[in-house]
Amino acid sequence: MNADSFVHASANVSADAKIGEGSKIWINVQVREQAVIGRNCIVSKDVYIDHGVQIGNNCKIQNSVSVYSGVTIEDDVFVGPNAAFTNDKVPRAFNAEWKITPTLVKAGASIGANATIVCGIVVGEYAMVAAGAVVTKDVPAYAMVMGNPARVVATVDREGNVVSRK
Repeated sequence: MNADSFVHASANVSADAKIGEGSKIWINVQVREQAVIGRNCIVSKDVYIDHGVQIGNNCKIQNSVSVYSGVTIEDDVFVGPNAAFTNDKVPRAFNAEWKITPTLVKAGASIGANATIVCGIVVGEYAMVAAGAVVTKDVPAYAMVMGNPARVVATVDREGNVVSRK
């Protein structure tokens, strides 16, 4: 852990995790071994960061998000409360030989509250995933998606303003 970062006393951060300068790890967070959290991130209450997860700089991970192995989050990403990531394409409790399917959230993307990101996809740069959306396929850069399954409904600019509707 970096001396300039903050970890709440109730957080459980592995000694094998890397927490960047200026990052804040809040109440009841668990950060597993080999996880990397970049500089100036906020990891809010009750978040779970699995082993080997990579989170870039200046990210905000809201309350009760679980980020499982195989997920990479680039710089400047917002993940809303209770968003869910998966990492197993064919989950079965009895499958001892399952394989992680990677997911990539590119720089500047925003994922709304209660959205579900199914593994094996890429959320493009500055894309916006609406609250409650279920993302089952790649999201293009600067696209806004919503619904179940999520569909492109608009194009947004870097700041998230709608510039055109589909």
